[in-house]
Amino acid sequence: MNILVEEWGGKYQCQEISAKQGLNIDSLLDKVLLEAEMLDLKANPNKNAVGTVIESSLDKGRGYITTVLVHSGNLKVGDIVLAGCYAGRVKALHNERGGKMEKAGPAQPVIMLGMPGAVQAGDQFNVMDDEREAREIANKRLQLQREQGIRTHKHITLDEIGRRLAIGNFKELNVIVKGDVDGSVEALADSLLKLSTAEIQVNVIHKSVGAITESDVLLASASNAIIIGFQVRPSLNARKLAEQEQIDIRLYSIIYDAINEVKDAMEGMLAPEFEEKIVCNIEVRETFKIPKAGTIAGCMVLDGKVNRNTKIRVVRDGIVTFSGELSSLKRFKDDVKEVASGYECGLSIHNYNDVQIGDIIEGYEQVAVKRTLA
Repeated sequence: MNILVEEWGGKYQCQEISAKQGLNIDSLLDKVLLEAEMLDLKANPNKNAVGTVIESSLDKGRGYITTVLVHSGNLKVGDIVLAGCYAGRVKALHNERGGKMEKAGPAQPVIMLGMPGAVQAGDQFNVMDDEREAREIANKRLQLQREQGIRTHKHITLDEIGRRLAIGNFKELNVIVKGDVDGSVEALADSLLKLSTAEIQVNVIHKSVGAITESDVLLASASNAIIIGFQVRPSLNARKLAEQEQIDIRLYSIIYDAINEVKDAMEGMLAPEFEEKIVCNIEVRETFKIPKAGTIAGCMVLDGKVNRNTKIRVVRDGIVTFSGELSSLKRFKDDVKEVASGYECGLSIHNYNDVQIGDIIEGYEQVAVKRTLA
């Protein structure tokens, strides 16, 4: 990144701190003030406030809470604020310790109540003079966002159908993401979308801030989706409805657990690959032709163990002459389920009588191997 700190002859200040132990916070603040003085950073407090939304969440008692950082101007209780697709009047301001404030000046972080929805983290906010104008702009932005969502929605094409048919076992995993704060919801939704592969596509059909509600469960039921809750819980009615509709609700408090579980679920959706495992080699020592029963081979099990249901191949001079299955397996005159290495046995092969002395009968089984995401 070409960033060099002052200790190494660069121009950037650096300060070691510990938020946990409270070390060097004063030194950090002093350095920030020094940097602001050197760069001559100034803001006009005598105008309508402008700033950035840091985070937003839903509180059961207080409604939507928006954490903002004022860039310039003064944010006061009663101001009309436009942020993203929402416009509202400031009902209350609180500092980081929950204390009430009447106004917040430049470079001051503040918790604001009064927005009608969860504003996306990183959005700019502006204080407007006219409430009607603010609401019109918010509605226009909301309309544009919906149009954009519809336009960017990928419709299936003939080429895509062809690609899915070529893969043969294409799967889709629909997910609804609910979280406590907007930043977590965005991070989790983006991480889940990145898990998509050529064979399995992850679709985040809905993401929002707040507890899991009945409407989320109904949406999941209609779109055959699973619900992922991050630091949130379903309401009592939503939980009952989910049990009734058999909707899978997964709750997490660590983002990596959610990603890993979805990844494991996707790997479970992949069709397994089958590997062939040789379980025994049997040498034909003698052959007996019996009327109605066909050819019986007197054999010695060289290695492994042969079962009654083992699939076999007849190998003659290193060339496979027949693949099939056993019709009988005997020790002396008795039918047996298996014969171990070093023992003699008699066997007949289903629909095959051309067994010759010296043939090797190879027993094998298909073992399913769990596939992993590429």
